[in-house]
Amino acid sequence: MTNFIAVVLFAGVVLYAVFGGADFGAGFWDLTAGGAEPGRHPRELIDHSLGPVWEANHVWLIYCLVILWTAFPGAFAAIMTTLYVPLGLAALGIVLRGSGFAFRKVVVRTAEQRVAGAAFAASSVITPFFFGTVAGGIASGRVPAEGGGDPLRSWLNPTSALGGALAVVVCAYLAAVFLTGDAHARGAGGLEAWFRRRALLAAGAAGALALGGIAILDSDAHRLFERLLGPALPLVIVSALSGGAALVLLRRAAPRLTRVLAVIAVATVVAGWGVAQYPYLLGTHLRIGQAAAPTPTLVALTVVFGAAVALVIPSLALLYVLQQRGQLESTS
Repeated sequence: MTNFIAVVLFAGVVLYAVFGGADFGAGFWDLTAGGAEPGRHPRELIDHSLGPVWEANHVWLIYCLVILWTAFPGAFAAIMTTLYVPLGLAALGIVLRGSGFAFRKVVVRTAEQRVAGAAFAASSVITPFFFGTVAGGIASGRVPAEGGGDPLRSWLNPTSALGGALAVVVCAYLAAVFLTGDAHARGAGGLEAWFRRRALLAAGAAGALALGGIAILDSDAHRLFERLLGPALPLVIVSALSGGAALVLLRRAAPRLTRVLAVIAVATVVAGWGVAQYPYLLGTHLRIGQAAAPTPTLVALTVVFGAAVALVIPSLALLYVLQQRGQLESTS
């Protein structure tokens, strides 16, 4: 039961990394699109693609927080009382991002539009960065089981910096792949080439960070390093092969298969972290079984999870299908 709930929790992490990551990555390209005129067409495509779904993807973040709080309350308290600085900054980024994305559509003055757009774009970068530092702090064992860890060193460390940088770059890669497909569907050849180039650049940056991060993990999070090259190695290999295949197909204008491969690449690398972390929830000092709530709580949570799957998954699937078919108008 405990392991099942842990898998349920980490499935939410993977889903948020994929769907929320694509949203954050779109904001990265909004930020780097250039001035008002050079960046007008890329930003229009980003707005059109994000409009119907950008808020829906946060359901996975709420899902993860509720599962963690209910099933592993001690670990939840330890994380919140140690990593409250990056978590607070990430939460602030989510609020500013949503406000910026909504208000830049309704304000009429150019200066106000620029401020709102800058808030959306900058927050789309800082939010995944701070989430990545949280993952690095947990993975490197800097969150004590009793909570109240160092509020700065817990996330200002080499593993957290690597996690934050990788989160930003991977989100940018995923978004560029998705937006390349959207541009292809609209017959916008120039935009398709624009986002294709950026997908290739982001993939190269992610690969360089991953290779450079080997030395960082070896010295700063050695158990994680060993497990990534041990039980998690098949997932790491699948991620690399899927990412490479996606880049090949990206040049051949096969958007649907390219998106699937890009999603697999991101999902498997995040899942690899979960496998490498197992059986610990925090570093190497708090096992999943030790952190779990009483069995009746886990049973009730399993029932709720089944109801959520029956209600939420079909609804979100329908939303994404309609959005990909262009049958939804932007709601922002």
